Order: sequence, then C-alpha cells, then structure tokens
Amino acid sequence: MAPSLPPLNGLRLFESSARLLSFKRAAEELHLTPSAVSHGIQSLEQWLDVMLFVRTPKGLTLTPEGAHYYKKVQAGLALLAEGTAQISPRLNRILRITAAPTFATRMLLPWLSEFRQAHPDIAVAVDTSRECIDLDGMQADVAIRVGDGSWPGLAADELLRERLIPVCAPHRLAEFAGRELCELPLIHVVTVSEDWQYWAETTGRKLSPLQIGLRFDTLQMAFDAAAQGLGVAIGRRPLIDTEIRAGRLTPLFEEEAICKSAHWLLSRHTRDAAVQTFRSWMKSRTASAMSN
Repeated sequence: MAPSLPPLNGLRLFESSARLLSFKRAAEELHLTPSAVSHGIQSLEQWLDVMLFVRTPKGLTLTPEGAHYYKKVQAGLALLAEGTAQISPRLNRILRITAAPTFATRMLLPWLSEFRQAHPDIAVAVDTSRECIDLDGMQADVAIRVGDGSWPGLAADELLRERLIPVCAPHRLAEFAGRELCELPLIHVVTVSEDWQYWAETTGRKLSPLQIGLRFDTLQMAFDAAAQGLGVAIGRRPLIDTEIRAGRLTPLFEEEAICKSAHWLLSRHTRDAAVQTFRSWMKSRTASAMSN
C-alpha cells in the first residue's frame, strides 16, 4: 500500500512558516501572499486533523505536535533536496552559504566571481547573520565559522588561521612607534576571543590590565577606526592585507601571533554535488591566498 502523504506544497508552507514563525515572512520567502500561506497551513492542519500553530496577537508559536512535525518535515525536505541534486547535477542549484560578515566581505565576496565563472550552474546565496544556523534543515548548505575544529557530526575543513598584527593609520605611525602598549590608544573588539591579550602574551609584550581605549563589536569597525587614526587595532591577516597593500593601514610592530582558532568550512550533506564542488574550490582558493 502506498504511504499516505500530505500535499508537498503544504509541507513547504509549513516548513517556512515554522522556521520563521510568521505567515507574512514565509509568504515573502515563497513569493506568495500571507493569505495563501495561511489558507495552505489551514488545509494541512485539516488534512492532519492536528493543530500545528497557536495563533496569538503577538505572532505564531508551534504546538507540541507542530514542533515535533517541524523537525521531521525539515529533515525530509532536506533529504529530498539532496537526492534531487544528486540525480540532476545540471539543475540550477542555489548553494546557501553562511559566514561572518567580515570574512564574507573581505575574503568570500572578492572570490565569488571566480567561483561563478567556473560553475555558472550553481547560484549562490550568502547569509551574514550571527544567528546559529541549522545545517540539518533548510537554512544553509555550508557554514564558515571560527573555532577549534570540534564540530561533532559535521564535515569540517580547516580553511585558514589568522595572523594577528597591530596596525594603525600611516599618518600616526611616527607618533606611535617606539611607545609601550600601555601608552597607546588601543582599539578592542569585544566579540572575539583572541585580541590584544592574546597577541601580548604570544609576543612577550606587557599589556596593562586596565587598558583604556575604544571598544567595538565588529572587526570592520575596529579596522575603520584604526584607519581613521583613532588608535591601534589588532589586524587580522589575510583579512586586512588589502588595506595594508593600499596604504590605508600599516603594521606598528613586526611581531605576529598565529591564532589558535581557525576559520572552518562546515557541511553535513557532503554527497550533494554543489556542496562537494564548493568545498573543493574553497579549500584550494584559501590555500592559494595563504601562500601569497
């Protein structure tokens, strides 16, 4: 006997609505009207004879049954997408990549034209949010994240380890050169684990425990602040090599510290042809960049 399955379109509507917890946002993602999504979910609930969502003035929440079903539907759609890609390699594929904003802007974006020229059949979508992305479901195919290599259940390819070096604006180099760290206006990034303290410990420099200076939550703002002459930031090579070559930033000290953590390329559905292609290309591209 053939299995009793709900309409596939209803499952697509449910997966998007459950992930976004919004009929409106699901409609925007699927290029439908909110009314069409809402009616589609109602039809699915009637077919199942189960309430999947609790509708409140503040928005949607999943019922216990809906939360359980969401995990199953998300995994099933991901498996279906993977199987489709395997038997139809010429299908116009959208490869969904998630990466931190600074890495995406400074490393990935300049290289994407090469990838698209080499693989015009693979469309690319890049997400730079800091939210945790679920590689089990439909949110992303590959993720580029910083860590120590411990990624249980995922295929993990080490891409590169950053080299830390203090940098400042060229017009302030003469003023800052030869001064102790405690005398310099240091720029800190509060969202990274390896910053001034790590560089000082690795290179044998002394750092004041109450170092006064600017603090930012993004690397980009720290680099921009240093380029504008507001102080000295920890540059991260090769992310800032373009600024150094252009003369926008210049190293203040010669000593570099290699980070203990690295940028890793993570994926789960490694049999997917597009994922395999991107993994191979990205490893080759970063190796080439690090050797230059």
